[in-house]
Amino acid sequence: MNPFDQYAANVRKTAELLKLSKKDTDALLTPDRIIEKKLSVSIGKKKKTLTAYRVQFSNARGPYKGGIRFHPKADLHEVKALAAMMAIKCAVVGIPMGGGKGGVVVDPKTLSREEVHALSRAFARAFAPYIGPDKDIPAPDVYTNPEIMAVMLDEYEKVKGVSAPGTFTGKPLSIGGVPGRDTATAMGALFVLHAFVKEKKWNPKSLRVAIHGFGNAGATMATFLYERGYRIVGLADSKGSVMSQKGLDPAVFNRIKNEHKSLRDAYCQGSVCDESRLRKEKVTIGEPEAVLSMDCDILIPAALDGVITEAVAKKVQAKAILELANGPTTADADVILLREEVPVIPDVLANAGGVTVSYFEWVQNNTGIPMTRVEVNKRLEKVMTVAWADVSRFANEYGVPYRIAAFALGVERILEAKRDRGVL
Repeated sequence: MNPFDQYAANVRKTAELLKLSKKDTDALLTPDRIIEKKLSVSIGKKKKTLTAYRVQFSNARGPYKGGIRFHPKADLHEVKALAAMMAIKCAVVGIPMGGGKGGVVVDPKTLSREEVHALSRAFARAFAPYIGPDKDIPAPDVYTNPEIMAVMLDEYEKVKGVSAPGTFTGKPLSIGGVPGRDTATAMGALFVLHAFVKEKKWNPKSLRVAIHGFGNAGATMATFLYERGYRIVGLADSKGSVMSQKGLDPAVFNRIKNEHKSLRDAYCQGSVCDESRLRKEKVTIGEPEAVLSMDCDILIPAALDGVITEAVAKKVQAKAILELANGPTTADADVILLREEVPVIPDVLANAGGVTVSYFEWVQNNTGIPMTRVEVNKRLEKVMTVAWADVSRFANEYGVPYRIAAFALGVERILEAKRDRGVL
């Protein structure tokens, strides 16, 4: 199943639960617009043509909202699925925005900074007619960042001849970014996890956490949890994993990553590892996927989509899964995890902190009233806690997994908006 097929499978489960008509179901599976452009960019002194997408899935509840990713595997199925999921996500947390997503098929690691800037300007020029602060508001995603948003905004404003900082979110603070956006995804997930743990009456200081993925969201989440007394027993990046039931200090591995090294380099040089130190500290080095099936209480996939497959789900030992990444659990894996009574807090809720704080940034840009980091985090906590309460209540009332509960709430809110607009 490609990513959009995964999304469609969840929509159909939700449609069955809510007894939706075919017309309603089709509306949830059909994007408003798919825009494809060919970008001409000079790379290595040669002109190259790169494929770029922007999928505007639904604006029933507000302007399209969603990131732009630069990735060699960014295809239309993926971008369309992520745009659809963003529409659901915004509806789940109750912010007045719709769903969109963009992508350029390129490996940015092969580009110089100047070439990345040129690509960013080419994207902004090509898509300028389709985006804007009241139309479609892009943000950073995989291999894009505040610097790239700043360059895109600059080019967009040149093309349009206006000042419109609300066209992009995730910007640097110097041009209208909001404090707290850098940690928003992890902070939002933290608030959801706290609410879940409190509901379960678990003691955070007795919980062991394994995190698959040590990018910005995964590393920040590890730090937040460690500071709050959770025991981090497993960490993984693309090169390997480090596991210890004694617990790991994320600060050690943040330093390693800041030196552009792999997590396993804390104990190994190439293929040679310090075995005596590993034994002394009771640490095990493994492949990246080893953390997915290790003995832990909370498993947090924070990197790639589709990593928890049916085969992996059969090996999961965690008591619960919190999806910090987009789409990390396949539909087949969901079936296994439900059978094994492993609750999954889904991505459309768990990682919605990023888009929620992007919304705060958009509000700040449109009102001219600045926010502090304390204000942002306080507002974020309220949004995420209320959203968790809504999802948990629905799941308990209907006896369905949290994913279907979240989808059902999102779907109901999107369809309600469409009906109120008279388009359904």
